[in-house]
Parts: sequence; C-alpha cells; structure tokens
Amino acid sequence: MRALLAGGGTAGHTSPLLATAAVLSESGVEITCLGTPRGLEVTLIPQAGFQLELVPPVPLPRRPGKAMVQVPTKLRAAVRATNEVVDRVRPDVIVGFGGYVSVPAYLVARRRHIPLVVHEGNAIPGIANKLGARFTEHVATSFPDTELRHARYIGLPIRREISGLDRAALRSEALAHFGLAADRPTLLITGGSQGARRINQTLSAAARDLAEAGVQVLHAAGRPDEVTVHPRAGDPAYVVVPYIDRMDLAYAAADLIVCRAGANTVTEAAAVGLPAAFVPLPIGNGEQAHNAHAVVQAGGALLIDDAALTPAWIDNVVIPLVCHPGRLAAMSKAAAGLVPRNADELLADMVRKAVRS
Repeated sequence: MRALLAGGGTAGHTSPLLATAAVLSESGVEITCLGTPRGLEVTLIPQAGFQLELVPPVPLPRRPGKAMVQVPTKLRAAVRATNEVVDRVRPDVIVGFGGYVSVPAYLVARRRHIPLVVHEGNAIPGIANKLGARFTEHVATSFPDTELRHARYIGLPIRREISGLDRAALRSEALAHFGLAADRPTLLITGGSQGARRINQTLSAAARDLAEAGVQVLHAAGRPDEVTVHPRAGDPAYVVVPYIDRMDLAYAAADLIVCRAGANTVTEAAAVGLPAAFVPLPIGNGEQAHNAHAVVQAGGALLIDDAALTPAWIDNVVIPLVCHPGRLAAMSKAAAGLVPRNADELLADMVRKAVRS
C-alpha cells in the first residue's frame, strides 16, 4: 500500500502528518509526503526519514484583491505538479491535513478517483478542509465540536514521545538536560516555532519579578533577540533558546506553560497533564481560542487575550499559580484525559479503511 500525505507550512499541519506517517510506515505502508518549498516540512519531513515532494504553494486570501485574482493560475500550476507526483508515486490513498498544499491534492484525488482522507487540526476548519470534506466521507477532527461535513472526532495525532510521556518519571532528567535546578518551580514559555513577540517581550519584562519569586524559566523564543534578560548573581536560571527539539523533556521539566493555543500545543499540553496559560493568536478566524475552550472549561488551563498579556498579569496570576503545587496538581488532573492520546492510530485505521472501501 502506498500513501501520499499532504500537509505543511506550519507545525500544526506537519506534526500530525508525521505522527500518522510513523504509524502507517510501521505497518508497511510506503509513505510519500507532499509539501511546498516555504514551510517547515522542508526540514522536518526529511529529518523524519520520509520522502518529500514539493509543489507550488497556493495561498488562499481571505479578502478580495490582486492575490485573489492570481489564485486560479497558481492553482492550475499546483494541480499540474501534484498530478506529476501522483503519476510517479501511484498512491492508493491521499491524506490531507489542510493548508495550501492540500487543495491541489484534494482536487487531484477527486478527479482521479483516489480514496481521500481529510484531517482537520483546528476547532474551526480551514478553507482547504472544507473543500476536501465535500469529496470524501473519511473526515476526522481534532476537537469534538468542529463543524465539518462527514466529521468524526478522533483527536489530533501527536508524537509518541509526547503521547506516552510520564512527566514525573522524566522530570529529573529533563531539568538536568536544560541546566535547571531540581528544587525550583519551572515556567515553560513558547510562542511556537516562529516565536510570538507579545509573549517574548512580556515575559522578559517580568523576568526580574519571576526571579524574585524563585521561579526558573525555560523560554523557547523563536527570535531570541526579542528576549532581554539581565540576571543578577544568585537569580534562578532564565534559559533562552530559539527552539526546543525535545519538547517531551520541556514538558517534563515544566510546572506551567505560557503559550499560544495552536491545536498541537493545546493537545500536547492536555495529553501530558501540563497546566497552561493559553494566549491565542489575535489574528485569523479565532480558531486558537476555540482550540483551548474545552481545556479551559475543564479547569486545566487559563485563557488570556493577547492584548491583556502584561507584566502585571504575570505578577498577579502566573507567579502565584506556578508557585502553588496544589492548584497545579488540580489543573493537571483536569487536563489529563480530555484528549485522545491514540489519534495517530485511529487516523491510520481510517486511512486503511478508506483504501479497503
């Protein structure tokens, strides 16, 4: 069996693709991935050992304008390139995870009568997957209330080192890995692979107050130049890195995470029972706030608007929370078990069933 998996641009599309590809590959499925030259897939997919084919991107603008007029021409070129990939790979099934690259994949699957599986990562579906869901009955979602044709809720596929993580068992190793102390509360900060200026600047502005409260920090900044910290002798560690490859260790080291609310981050934090303060991206269609809704409602996380994230909020809310083991334990218990940890296997089963049917 051969499968063509289309997705890329951001970690939100690439991470579930890779988690699903790993399960399918273990069962003998030949995997080829479809991406564009602009996304994280260019690095992450080859690193994972999977073949990557590239096609031109087709951005879908939200507003009328010159970019909208150019869509038909760009789409024809992307469909033509996708057809060439399909001719070489001869897939038995195409699996799409949304984003620019999925639209031509969906159109080719429909035209050539290739079984199609669609997975939507966000609580609010994107344009590409709304289209793909019209072409197949094999549609999966990461969140239970996502409104998408033929949708079946299975969760978001996440990497096995995350889905199987025991934070307590790995904590000592994790703290040592990042050069952090074993006896201090630990705050993890991340704005995603590209970083988030508001998060970077607000947390670095609160660094002195965090230190005075005895809180150590692991900050994946994306753009470290946006984080300015002036530690004093004896202050707890404030570790700034561009990117964290071992997120399993970062989750194990942390007592609380301050982060965006992308589907991947929300799912991983909930799956491992890590209390969170979610700061949804203030642009787009509001999907990040919806992603976090169930975890926040259950008591496993806090939600703060981007504009309301200030050093004063860190002082008044985050510091008392990260220094309160009882509250953190209650939040961890509320988050754990909210999301399926085996969505990678469930989606792989859906792919096999699509081929058989």
